[in-house]
Amino acid sequence: MGTEILADGRVRMFRNTLGTLLLLAGTALLVAQGLAWLDLEPRMLRALQGGALCALGTALGAVPVLVIRRMPLAVSDTLLGFGAGVMLAATAFSLIVPGIAAAEKLGLTPWASSGLISFGIMLGAFGLFLVDRKVSGASPDTLVGTPENPVVPPRIWLFVFAIIAHNIPEGMAVGVSAGGGMPDADSLAMGIALQDVPEGLVIALVLAGAGMSRFKAFLIGAASGLVEPVFAILCAWLVSLAQMLLPLGLALAAGAMLLVVTHEVIPESRRNGHDKLASLGLCIGFCLMMTMDTALG
Repeated sequence: MGTEILADGRVRMFRNTLGTLLLLAGTALLVAQGLAWLDLEPRMLRALQGGALCALGTALGAVPVLVIRRMPLAVSDTLLGFGAGVMLAATAFSLIVPGIAAAEKLGLTPWASSGLISFGIMLGAFGLFLVDRKVSGASPDTLVGTPENPVVPPRIWLFVFAIIAHNIPEGMAVGVSAGGGMPDADSLAMGIALQDVPEGLVIALVLAGAGMSRFKAFLIGAASGLVEPVFAILCAWLVSLAQMLLPLGLALAAGAMLLVVTHEVIPESRRNGHDKLASLGLCIGFCLMMTMDTALG
């Protein structure tokens, strides 16, 4: 009897996952058809398509959480370490290095470019610090939760917010490249979309590991990439202004991610005594995102 129930559960999860994939595919086709109907200027349309592709990559990355049951603490801590590694590599190779290069393209000297990026990093870290204080100041009842109604810890939400903050300058980069008529705009959007796949997975798995239902974790992981088409089309429209704001936007996201990784995610991954697994996950996540950033960026 127990075996039959287990088999029924697995079949149900498989059906749900397959249905979700079909739904995503159908949605992508509808969006593509809708974009073709829009009477947009070619560069604006190119930016919107690139941003939508990035959002789809994030949504696809979140799908596996639908077939994964509640994770042991060791696995959860390893995934937290993995997410920390992903974010550290993204901070360095997707945000800081391109931010300095973008500042230099605006005519700033290397010293001025580094100073601007450093200012943005500190400002982004300070902004997230204020968010951290606001969230941590909530009443204990809203932070602890119960087995019947588990509440995701604030540090996990900060982790999610930092990933979303990372998506904002990526959407800006897609919009600026498309709006500026750069020849490699399409390949840039494809590279960012591929990078967004593990980010969607990390968000969904971390939320599920913190006690959230798998379907809700999937929805939040998938929705985390929706900021990219919004900022892509906005920055394609304001391309001249976005070119000046892009270095600062990259630095702000880098500062936010750097603070949340060092202040929240890494300590949380070691809280239960799985230091070695967390460190291994961090190294794997860092190497994976570094490879994707340098090879696809």
